[in-house]
Amino acid sequence: MHPKALTGRPVSIPDDMEDRSLAKASGRVTLPRHVAWSFPYSYDLDRRKQLRACYERVMTEGLDDDVRFCIDLDTLLDVWDELWLSPHVREAWSAWLRDRGLIG
Repeated sequence: MHPKALTGRPVSIPDDMEDRSLAKASGRVTLPRHVAWSFPYSYDLDRRKQLRACYERVMTEGLDDDVRFCIDLDTLLDVWDELWLSPHVREAWSAWLRDRGLIG
């Protein structure tokens, strides 16, 4: 799924995001250059501040495979209110999460 904002820029939300059997990133992760085109390039997902920064970047710049691998749905719900996202990214994800009854 690729909801678009008024800017036309797509937000990647893979159709299988709810599949908890998919492998997810853990520990230290280095993002691909199409996501992390400026420093920092890697994040320690065991450190909450770095995890939030990684999620913000992947949710904004990532393609389906990046989002699928880096974003754990349970963790996303845990940090959701702490994330600084562009309005079009927050709007797309909010709609997706609301449609599934995961947020109010």
